[in-house]
Amino acid sequence: MTSPLVTLNNGNKVPQLGLGVYQTPASDAGRVVFDALELGYRHIDSAAIYGNEREVSESIGKWLKSSGVPRSEVFYTTKIWNADHGYEKAKQAIKVCLEKAKSIDYIDMILIHSPMSDREGRLGTWKALQESVESGKVKNIGISNYGIPHIKELLNYSELTIKPVMNQFELHPWLVREELIKFCQDNDIYVEAYSPLARAKAFGNPTIVSIADKYKVTEAQILIKWSLAKNFITLPKTVSKERLASNLDVFSFELTEDELTKIDSLNSNLLTGWNPTEYPID
Repeated sequence: MTSPLVTLNNGNKVPQLGLGVYQTPASDAGRVVFDALELGYRHIDSAAIYGNEREVSESIGKWLKSSGVPRSEVFYTTKIWNADHGYEKAKQAIKVCLEKAKSIDYIDMILIHSPMSDREGRLGTWKALQESVESGKVKNIGISNYGIPHIKELLNYSELTIKPVMNQFELHPWLVREELIKFCQDNDIYVEAYSPLARAKAFGNPTIVSIADKYKVTEAQILIKWSLAKNFITLPKTVSKERLASNLDVFSFELTEDELTKIDSLNSNLLTGWNPTEYPID
């Protein structure tokens, strides 16, 4: 069982359902990623600040070698942290990311983790990312936690030669950022949802429970299915092999339009983490 692929604005493809490894300790990351790949995951999302890039990459490399699956079938993402914004700093940070990923030869995606610096830092980072794509060692570049003003700043950048392919931000039925989603979609920037399970803070909701009972699946599976039905790339996370399997097992049922509408109505602007999308733009 593997996820369907979606096509980015540069023609490259990415599995729509991936695994996030935020807060997965480096000591556990290798096992979790190997288990995920064995189960059928083909998209793994890490970041420099997570402290597990090397373990994640080495686990991917180990699994590819043991499975015989081509490198091109696994999509690996990492991110540049705020302290590394700026052209020269970002170039060095990208170099470090590539060194940690040497066991898999290249990086499929690097995102700017958030807009939390200043105009010069953000745009300098993007310039360095564009050069990394031109080098062939990074295949796609995008943004994370960008609000509309930050995206406009980037799209109006005089040295822009590569548009961001995606914007990754917190997104689930209790936090449906319709304006930001529409702006991304209107500009052909794919929406990627992190914390699609709302960090379990809304588990037990009667609407979700009743739909889960109908299909004899978990609440998490309903939330993941909602995200996929909205055509988002989605990144649930867990370290449990059992939940890794169930989170991926969402392709045997379809939510009805009425069920999707009911889930849509749950929006309450529930933030379960930070919110850099509202970071002031200078």
